[in-house]
Amino acid sequence: MAIQNAVLTWAGAPGYGDPITEVLAFHAEHRDAVAIAVGLEALNLPLLLGFVTGLHGIVRRCGETGRDWSRLAVAAGATLAAVLAFYVVLWDGVVLSAGELTGPSPELELAWQMHAAAFALALPALGTTLIGAAMAAHASGLTPAWQRLLGLTGGGVLIVAGAANLAIADGSSLLFVGMPGYLAWLVWLLVTGVRLVRAGTIERSDVDALSEAEV
Repeated sequence: MAIQNAVLTWAGAPGYGDPITEVLAFHAEHRDAVAIAVGLEALNLPLLLGFVTGLHGIVRRCGETGRDWSRLAVAAGATLAAVLAFYVVLWDGVVLSAGELTGPSPELELAWQMHAAAFALALPALGTTLIGAAMAAHASGLTPAWQRLLGLTGGGVLIVAGAANLAIADGSSLLFVGMPGYLAWLVWLLVTGVRLVRAGTIERSDVDALSEAEV
C-alpha cells in the first residue's frame, strides 16, 4: 500500500475532486504508474486474505476466546478484497478509456466517480477488518491493550469516513477523514505482524525442545 501511494504521489495523481480534464490527462500520460499501482493491488488481495485467514487459525489454536472476532475479520477481509477488485477493474476502465479519448466524456466521468465510490466503500470494510482482527488478537493474548485501542479507534474512523461514500464519489474531501484510520491500519499491521512472527518462532522452539526431550 505504501509503495502504491508513493508511486501515485510521485506521478502527481489527481484527487477525486479535481476536474475531469486533469483526470483524463493524467491517465493518458501516466499509464505505467497506474499499471504499477494496479499490479500491486493485485498482490495486496492474496496477502490480505492470507493474513486474516492465518490470524484466524492462530486465534483458534489459542482457544475459544476471540474466535467470533476473528470470523468477523475474515468475513470483512473477504468483503474488502471484493470491493478492492471492483475498484481496480473500474480504474482499468478509466485508463483504457483515457487512452482513446481526445476530451472528457460522460462515460469516463461515470467510471471515475464509480472508482471513487468503490474506494469509499472499501474504507468501512477495512475498518471492520481492523476492528475484528484487533479484538481477536487481543482477546487471544497475542497483543497488548494499546493495540486493541489502536484498532478500535482506527477502524471506527474508517467506518465513519466510509459513511460519506456518496459525497466522496462526488469529489468531497471527506475522503481524508479516513486517512488517520488508514495509518492506524498500517501501524497495527506492522506491529502485530512482528509479534505474530516472534510468537511463531517461540512456539516452534518449544515444539523442537519437546521433541528432543521425548527422544
